[in-house]
Amino acid sequence: MAKGPNAFRTISEAADELGVPQHVLRFWETKFSFIRPMKRAGGRRFYRPQDIAVLSGVRALLHAEGYTIKGVQKLHREQGLTHVIAAGLGDNGSASLDALAAASLDSLPRGDLADEARDRLVLALDDLQAVKARLDGLLRGA
Repeated sequence: MAKGPNAFRTISEAADELGVPQHVLRFWETKFSFIRPMKRAGGRRFYRPQDIAVLSGVRALLHAEGYTIKGVQKLHREQGLTHVIAAGLGDNGSASLDALAAASLDSLPRGDLADEARDRLVLALDDLQAVKARLDGLLRGA
């Protein structure tokens, strides 16, 4: 059974989808501060659809367009995350305009909330939404 387009991907699923080894994704996280997958207990990475769109853009810039790591960093600094993602839109069918919009929102300043705390809140919200959906299903069946 294949995952839906909005499902989170593990590092192995993301690597397969992008056609790069897992260690490359971990390396890119160290070089590009804008690549921030969610991490659960034990450091397991989960990639959101917008993370896949960002990674697809990075891969397109590095592999297809011949940018260096410093070149992609400069492009991100000067033109923003949407330009990085746009580079991957034609390169990978899984990247969509919805992911582009979500990643654009994700690049806005986050205020005083640390990334780790924000990720925990996002996971808690996802869990609550899943519980609500199950309860709604049970109530409809009753």
